[in-house]
Amino acid sequence: MEKLFKSLIEQIGEDPNREGLVDTPKRAAKALEFITRGYGQNVADVVNGAIFESDTDEMVIVKDIELYSMCEHHMLPFIGKCHVAYIPDGKVIGLSKIARIVDVFARRLQIQENLTKQIASSISEVTGATGVGVIIEAKHLCMMMRGVEKQNSVMTTSVMLGSFRSEARTRGEFLTLIR
Repeated sequence: MEKLFKSLIEQIGEDPNREGLVDTPKRAAKALEFITRGYGQNVADVVNGAIFESDTDEMVIVKDIELYSMCEHHMLPFIGKCHVAYIPDGKVIGLSKIARIVDVFARRLQIQENLTKQIASSISEVTGATGVGVIIEAKHLCMMMRGVEKQNSVMTTSVMLGSFRSEARTRGEFLTLIR
């Protein structure tokens, strides 16, 4: 990757040997590896057995989980927050594991629509919940820095599974509680 970044620097008309750019290919490669570390992770390893028996059947919500991802179309960041809710069916997941699952999928080249679905499906599969709701609100630098250059636009996506899809009251409770 370092060679590719050096070539990119040359292609935009810069001198990769200029003092400020000498180590940039190495730093950029290291940054991209970090930003896309989700490719080297899987949900089972991240959850690491942190599923616990529980008799609760009330909604569990983790909101405002910060997320950073990369648009697969322009390789520019999108940044936002994710809200996750689920209704347990005999099992709950460790709190930090929800945020870690968000990161597994966010730290890949993505589109927000797919990211939302991947998180919801994964939480549903891991917990066996009777319902899962995921909402992501994000600003996309591909829309802010280039193209239409709209600085204040926010994209919102949602995926509702199980009782969140079939029961308007459940969905409504989730939407009310995250606002």
